[in-house]
Amino acid sequence: LITIKDQGNGIPEELKDRVFEPFFTTKSGSGERGLGLGLATARSRVEAMHGHISFDSSKVEGTVFHVTLPMKAAIEPR
Repeated sequence: LITIKDQGNGIPEELKDRVFEPFFTTKSGSGERGLGLGLATARSRVEAMHGHISFDSSKVEGTVFHVTLPMKAAIEPR
């Protein structure tokens, strides 16, 4: 289990279903950049290793991503 936590503003409820969509991004301000591929790519890689990625998010506590990988997939060479 790998856990990644931030202390940001959290993910609004209405956007939670779209977080892993390719090319979906909320970055629109000056200085912020992104293609919206990071989480889509992460999910694809995790699932390729027979794992699972999920998250919990709130305005108060930020966002926590949970990546679960089976031990066999994590240690076998490709």
